Amino acid sequence: MAKYDKLQVLAEMERTGIVPVFYHADLQTAKQVLKACYEGGIRVFEFANRGDFAQEVFGELAKYAAKELPGMILGIGSVVDPATAALYIQLGANFVVGPCFNPAIAPVCNRRRIPYLPGCGSVSEVGAAQEAGCDVCKVFPGDVLGPAFIKGLRAPMPWSKLMVTGGVKPTRENLEAWFKAGVTCVGMGSNLFPKDVIAAGDWNKISALCNDAIGIIGQINSQ
Repeated sequence: MAKYDKLQVLAEMERTGIVPVFYHADLQTAKQVLKACYEGGIRVFEFANRGDFAQEVFGELAKYAAKELPGMILGIGSVVDPATAALYIQLGANFVVGPCFNPAIAPVCNRRRIPYLPGCGSVSEVGAAQEAGCDVCKVFPGDVLGPAFIKGLRAPMPWSKLMVTGGVKPTRENLEAWFKAGVTCVGMGSNLFPKDVIAAGDWNKISALCNDAIGIIGQINSQ
């Protein structure tokens, strides 16, 4: 069952401006990464539903976060159907993210006051998702659509809150382009978790990358 309600989750996403996206089949590695992000200032973390028995890793990760990382909001990503959303909500997911928009997922999340951030690649999809009660829509794939899509969408729909995922990098140039275009937050995966860093177990490096990205986003939003 979710520990944080919808308003808390959305407020924290907007405050830090970044949601790390990560998957690993090994529980201990996932714990180390989650802790490293936490120590780097991250308070909203998306674990991706991408491998066999991912739900078992997530369930243990949720217990670990609740006990050892106060204030860490854990959610699940790569969800494409309502049954999977319900499973992860039961395991403690505080928000649900998908690569696409499935209208059947929205009522499952709405009933439990859990944010559903569906992947949208067009203005019409964003509009339909908003109609279904999605407060924040995930723009995906970001590296294909680009910052111009964000700016163009928000011109006629300025109330839109958007999280872009795909092609987001922890650099000033990249983050500035997205936030100046009007995103609420960014989802960041492989560029925040380089394979060589994970393999080496250099958790301090991940903490530093997270901390630097949060600092850059804070500076951009204060301008």
